[in-house]
Parts: sequence; structure tokens; C-alpha cells
Amino acid sequence: MEEKNQNETKNPAFESLDILISRWKDGTFREILDDWKWIFSYSLRYKGAILFYLLLGIFSTSLGLVSSVASKYMIDIITGYDTSRLWVMVAIMVGSTVFSLTFNSIISRITAKMSIDINNDIQADIFDKIVDADWLALNHYSNGDILNRFNGDIGTVSSNAISWLPTIVIAVYNFIATFFVILHYDWIMAVIALGSAPVMLLMSRFMIKKQRDYSKKVREMSSNLMTFEVETIYNFDTIKSFGVAPHYSKKMRWWQKKFKDISLKYNLFSIKTNIFMSILGTVVQFAAFGYCLFRLWTGDITYGTMTLFLQQRSNLSSAFSSVVSIIPSFLNSSVSAHRIRELVQLPREVHIPESGEMDRFADRGFEIRMEGVNFSYVEGNRVITDSAFEANPGEIVALVGPSGEGKTTMIRLILGLVRPENGEVKLRAANGKEIEMNAETRHLFAYVPQGNTILSGTIAENMRMVKEDATEEEIIEALKVACAWDFVEKMPDTIHSSVGERGRGLSEGQAQRIAIARAVLRNSPVLLLDEATSALDVATERTVLRNIVKQHPNKTCIVTTHRPSVLNLCQRVYRVMETRVTELSEEESSRMAMDF
Repeated sequence: MEEKNQNETKNPAFESLDILISRWKDGTFREILDDWKWIFSYSLRYKGAILFYLLLGIFSTSLGLVSSVASKYMIDIITGYDTSRLWVMVAIMVGSTVFSLTFNSIISRITAKMSIDINNDIQADIFDKIVDADWLALNHYSNGDILNRFNGDIGTVSSNAISWLPTIVIAVYNFIATFFVILHYDWIMAVIALGSAPVMLLMSRFMIKKQRDYSKKVREMSSNLMTFEVETIYNFDTIKSFGVAPHYSKKMRWWQKKFKDISLKYNLFSIKTNIFMSILGTVVQFAAFGYCLFRLWTGDITYGTMTLFLQQRSNLSSAFSSVVSIIPSFLNSSVSAHRIRELVQLPREVHIPESGEMDRFADRGFEIRMEGVNFSYVEGNRVITDSAFEANPGEIVALVGPSGEGKTTMIRLILGLVRPENGEVKLRAANGKEIEMNAETRHLFAYVPQGNTILSGTIAENMRMVKEDATEEEIIEALKVACAWDFVEKMPDTIHSSVGERGRGLSEGQAQRIAIARAVLRNSPVLLLDEATSALDVATERTVLRNIVKQHPNKTCIVTTHRPSVLNLCQRVYRVMETRVTELSEEESSRMAMDF
């Protein structure tokens, strides 16, 4: 929607020129150059195609000029001024037209292919960088904003990365060549043809502020609308459950009205601007037409020359507009590139190469150890304070406590998604070797987060998400361990039965058991269950945990729960409350379990 409204404005070039000048004066022009250096890093991968595109464009433009000159002679021939070169002129006109049409088609095809290729390249690279971005840094951006940048901004960059340089060279060449063609026949006509250019540049200052304000408001409103749409669609189940769908329908129309209002204001301003520029162009056109009639009346030019003048005057005006309109394209691409680079430049996750040495100890299990850990999401608002934690191979260790006290934060620390401000979170092998938690240790964990994490597709596809080469027997065995095979077996296509997004078609308990089975199939030495059994009845919950321990005796299992029903299965219980993680005594754990 943002692109549509930007395209409706045909004269942003003047605003853009002033922006470039102001950027040059205040020293921030360097940022635009840095953005374009980043864009050109992708363009360079296609330098051969860009050169070919450039040569074809220049050749096609030249043929267009040749065709125009040939038209002039054709008219002169038909009006009786010269009949000696009729067939030569016909051949030149037909040939240049055919060549121009062919080359324009080739250029269109090449541009489309390169634009798709570079869009895919940038999206793939940015996707990899987003996935590897620091968890805390990435969470400063809303999902709608990230999607807007990932699709809209990358689309803007990719559409200009290949074509911008050839376009400006071809436009400048077309402008100069057309000017000299007119100048060759009549210098006064050349001056008239350029008559609108100074006025257009002088008028730019009167349009700058509104152009900038409207453009900014439309961009912001587009992002706000997308954020609302993404959040609403993601939370459809909650909206339906609360029966507040009419409220969200009303809110959707409210956002649409706001977007419509600002878009129509922008459109009205564009219409007024276009009317002014059209009037200016018409005045110049009438001046050129009157001059040509006068020259024709005095016998100084032929009908063919008059046609050439008028045609090339229009072409020169278009060429001038094309040259100037490259500036907003240059700026828009810079803005989009800057927004993408903000994501690219997010701090990376920590990768410790030595982590790979821990793989050979996986069969014997790992100890998870925290010591003196302090952590805050926001400075000054402590979530975990001076806390310790320990979980050993073969143990089920519970994290209990009220909601919102930090249990999920503990899981994130263990996974290395977030890092402590102070203290250590380490993985210890059986031989005593330790490694700090980081992105490279994560493959040693199987994780079942809160909520429904089932993706659209078959149950087998969901399972193979963590192990691509898993056999059907392995999948079925994992489902049995998680007490999920009982209901999967009864489905029409068993493990090949399809489920909808977020497990649509399954009960919450069934979705949880498949998620647990998926973690079991991964067969990692450490299993993290974050409220992952909350939708199961007590008997099934206890059976699942017993099955996991029985089948994988060296697995370290860490469970966060509000439900004390499994505490008597745990070797160690920690309470997370008031930012502190405290190990409970056996007596305290037993009392908590009995209270259930």
C-alpha cells in the first residue's frame, strides 16, 4: 500500500534534490553513500548483466532517435519535398522500430530476472542475519515492522539495485542526444524545449515541506496498519475466544480510515502538483508549436522538420523528467537500504567455536550449572538476582513459582538466547570440560516452549522439523514416549495426517504431546519443558515424564511448571520468586506436592 501511494506522486524529484543538498550541507550525505555502497555490494554480483543492460539501453535509445529522424524524412518525401530516398527511409523506420521493440523486450526480460534474483539474494542473506541476530536486540522490533522491512524495503532496493546505474546513464544519454538532435536543426527550438526546466527547479522549494510530511505520514501509517494486521491474525484464537471480533473489525476500519484520509490528502496534493506541472508543460508546448508554425509559414522548415521538433521537444522534456526523477528513486532506495541495514547491523549471537568439542560427550549427558547470575531485560529492572542452579544427567529438575517471576527467563539463559549481566551459565561434560552457553551449544538441547508450536503440514513434517532423516519407526516411537501415538494411530493417515497452522484440528493437549514427541525425536542430551505439560491431565503428565527418563537415562530434563503434581518425580526443585532462584529442601518440595 505504501508503494502504491508513492507511485501516485509523480513529482517528488524536487523535494529529493533539496534533501540531497541539505544532506550535503549538514554532513549526513555520507549515510546515503554508505547505504548505496551496501546496495552496490549486491549489484556487483551482476555487473556483467548490468553492462549488457546498459549497452542495450543506449543502443535502443539511439535507434529511437534514428527512427525519429527517419520519420522526418518520410514526411518530407510524402509531402513532395524529396522522393529519391523513399524506400531507404521506409527500411530505416521499419528496421529501427523492430530493433527497438526487440531490445526493449529483452531489457524488460533481463530487468525482471535480475530484480527477482537480487531480491531473493537479499532476502536470503537478511533472513540468515535476522535468524542469527541477538534475541534481545531483535525483540525491539515488532513482527509487523520486520515483515515490512523484509518485504517492502527489500523490494524497493532490489528493484533499483540493478537498474539505477544503467537507468541514469541511459536517461542522461537520451537527454543529451535528443538535445543535440534538436540543436542540429534549430538552436532556438532547443532553448524552448528546455524552457520548463528552470521553472520546475525553482518551484521545487514550494513543494518540499508538504511532500516530506505526507511521505513520512503515509510510511508510518502503512507500518502501523501492517503491525495491527499481523498481531490480529496471529491472535485470532484469542480474539474469537473472548468474543471481541466485532471490536477488532471496528478497529480495522478505524485504521483503514486513517490510512485512507492521509492517502487521499497526499493524492490531492499530488493532483494539484500535477495540474501545475501540466499547465507549465502545455505553455512550453504551445510556445514550441507556435514557433514551429511561424518557421513553417516563413518556409524555413519542412513539415517533417516541424514534426521532428515537436516530437523531440516532448522526448526532451520526458528525458529531463527521467533524469531528475532518478533522485527520489536514489533517496527511496537509500531509505529502504538504511532500514534493512538496521536489521543487518543488529548484534550477532555469541558463537564459541570450541563448543563443538562437547559433542563427543553427548551420550553421557551434561550438567547445567548457573552461578551468581544477574539478569535484566531493561536496565534497572532486575529479573534474576544473584542466583544459582544445577541440573545433572538423569535428573528431572523443576522450576516452580508464580507466573511472570522469571521461569521462562531461566530457560532463555540456559539456551543462550540471553546472556547474564554477571555470573556464569555453563554446560559441563562428564570429563569436567565446561563451555559457556552460546548459539553453538543449542543443538544439544531439545526445547518445548509455552503455547502451541505446531506448524501447518503433516504430523510427520512437524516431527522431521528437528530431524530431517527420521524414519517412520523413529517418529512413531517418539510419539509413543509422549503418549501421542494413541490418538495419532486413529487419525485417517496416522503420521501423514495434515494439521492446520498452530495445530488447528488438534486439541491443546494433543498439540502439546506432539510438541513433546518432536523434542524426544531430537534425542538431545538436555530436554527443556517450559509449561509444556500444562494441557495434560496429571496421569498423562507423569507417564510422559517417566517414559522420557526410562528411555533416555542420561538425559537432563528441566521442567518449568505451575503444577506441583510432578514434583515427587524430580530430584531437585527450584523456586523462582522475587527475582531469586532458590533450591527447595526435600521437605518443602514434598509439602508443595501434597498441597496439589
